[in-house]
Amino acid sequence: MQVQSENIIFKKTIEFSLSTIVYVELLESQRKYVIARQLLRSATSIGANVHEAQNAESLADFIHRFKIAAKEVEETKYWLKLCSATSSYPDCGHLIEELNEIDKIITKIISTSKAK
Repeated sequence: MQVQSENIIFKKTIEFSLSTIVYVELLESQRKYVIARQLLRSATSIGANVHEAQNAESLADFIHRFKIAAKEVEETKYWLKLCSATSSYPDCGHLIEELNEIDKIITKIISTSKAK
């Protein structure tokens, strides 16, 4: 399942990972290590699974990788909800917005792929 490298989900997941790294560095500078590490793992895993899907052995494998990415989106939403609900944490609204866009794209890719 090779797709062109200039695709929107590639771009958005890379940008989201980079934005998350900056946010996590801010959390770590405030000694909020546990949430920072959990958030970093789940957020960067989204893009890793999207990229891995590009070398899928079959359509089913491609869909499976995107489903894993969708699960990581949900976990990342959880950590960001905790961050946004805690008054001593820096604002993460921009990350939530980026993640919502990624979620919509991944959902569409899964539904379109299942229809094939």
